[in-house]
Amino acid sequence: MQKIYFSMDISTTYNGLKIKTPIIIGSSGLTNTVEKNQTLEENNAGAIVLKSIFEEQINFEVNKNFSGDFFHTEAFDYIKNSVENQKVYEYLNLIEGTKKNINIPVIASINCNTSNLWTDFAVKIQNSGADAIELNISNLPSNIEKSSSDYEKIYFDIISKLFQKVNIPLSLKMNQFSAGLSNLIRKIDYTKAIKSFVLFNRFYSPDIDIENFKINYSNVFSSDKDYTIPLRWVALLSGKLQAELISSTGIHNAESLIKQILAGANAVQIVSVIYENNPKYINVILDGLKNWMRAHNMKSLKDFKGKMNYSSIKNPSDFERIQFMKYYGGII
Repeated sequence: MQKIYFSMDISTTYNGLKIKTPIIIGSSGLTNTVEKNQTLEENNAGAIVLKSIFEEQINFEVNKNFSGDFFHTEAFDYIKNSVENQKVYEYLNLIEGTKKNINIPVIASINCNTSNLWTDFAVKIQNSGADAIELNISNLPSNIEKSSSDYEKIYFDIISKLFQKVNIPLSLKMNQFSAGLSNLIRKIDYTKAIKSFVLFNRFYSPDIDIENFKINYSNVFSSDKDYTIPLRWVALLSGKLQAELISSTGIHNAESLIKQILAGANAVQIVSVIYENNPKYINVILDGLKNWMRAHNMKSLKDFKGKMNYSSIKNPSDFERIQFMKYYGGII
């Protein structure tokens, strides 16, 4: 029997911006030069998120370069501003250079925990041509004196202040550590300031060296099993928000990409699998996606996006179930 081929559309949107494929390269060392970003575009990345600039970077550089008397506030302010301006200069150059040399959306990334230091910098990012800004708010609710509402306030303070400053789309990359995660995301969605939620941040995990009594860091790269973390929350939230949902963490192959879209994601962010392979691996994932779509007669991502989300499946409680022992208690 002769095979019948049909046109296939794998474009989607991220922050309301049309992207040619559902693979976004997340903020990392993969996106910290113009040359690297050109290679990612050549290999069919749909968009790139530039390596984040951190508040802590600026503060560290200030302290490293200042060896004088801290009571001399004018000298401190001079050096502080000089260091900040250098960081700004480097980052803005990366935005401008990347925008001149590639045609896919370029998303700036700010890793922040306050609403003060960097808001004017965000305006400069916008003026340098970034298509959107991804806020990477990495708050680990570890302070025993703070309530969940204290941590939630950080999100709203940052988002509100930035939304007043810039006109380009904002996305929020957040963590899953919240007692009322779904409710928090919905409340942020109600502000209409955020165009997409990226679920989730990947924290570096501490480990202990039991021979040398030192703290090490483990699991720098995600595992191909980690995709189930965003999968659950994307499926639970799909169809209930105005903003888009982007899956991040553990997407290493076409199968996990397909699952995220079935759950309701617009697109995915990948990093670890490109470090472990190379930018050409983007095409391996996309070929797998196209083969699956062809086998299931899917002409576009819209044909199956959200087909397996919470509201669409026969037993939606499957996405909420956490009691492993109820069904597998006889195994362990």
